[in-house]
Amino acid sequence: MPHLTSTKTNTPSTDLRVGLGAPGFAHPLVAPAEWAEFTRPGTPLHWAVLNVADGPGARPDPHCLEAAGRLRNAGVRVLGHLDTSGVRTCGELVPEAYRYVDWYQVDGFLLDHCPVEHAALPEVRRTVTALRAIRDDAHIVLGHGTHPHPGYAENADQLVTFSGSWSDYRWSQVAEWTADYPPDRFCHLVHGVPGPHLEEALRIARWQGASTIWFTDRTDRGGRVDPWETLPGYWDEIVSRIGTGVSE
Repeated sequence: MPHLTSTKTNTPSTDLRVGLGAPGFAHPLVAPAEWAEFTRPGTPLHWAVLNVADGPGARPDPHCLEAAGRLRNAGVRVLGHLDTSGVRTCGELVPEAYRYVDWYQVDGFLLDHCPVEHAALPEVRRTVTALRAIRDDAHIVLGHGTHPHPGYAENADQLVTFSGSWSDYRWSQVAEWTADYPPDRFCHLVHGVPGPHLEEALRIARWQGASTIWFTDRTDRGGRVDPWETLPGYWDEIVSRIGTGVSE
């Protein structure tokens, strides 16, 4: 288990500029306003994940194609969602990746539920190598949700090292090895963040060295709903705070 500490071993910076990474809205027919907001000029969005039907689906979806096209035309990186639950192999994931590229021209992939242990690293490495062969400039995000074995950092553009509730995030710790990498290698996804605590959450992300975040006041209601499917109630506020480079 990686050693954890409440601060990084290098000098932490609370003036770190952060941007947004959207882990996946509901279908564009269900959440049209959400998808439209991402094309608003000045939105500090690093990437948005497209999850058609627990993956790319069985056939092209015209609504998702339109939504993805609008984002890419607005300069937003679109990532295809690949679920690695159960340590799905490279052979299982690559066909889905091809469909994402062929149908939606995605710019990269989020490997959701990515394993964290060293034993699974070779298979993940094979998968990432294959994904880069499909699209050589693919942006690869490994969605661990917690700190994985440090070796994973050498195999992706970004790692999701926290995904969970505000009650856990506000007391979270950061692995010391992350200090060897720049903040743009790490993402934090936090649900249930109350509006009055938004600045505190941003301060934690900056302190721990994660430059891509998604904070929402939506909750998972005990695991019964997906908190990422809709915009946070304070969307305009968080865009304003991040877009203007507000720092502590």
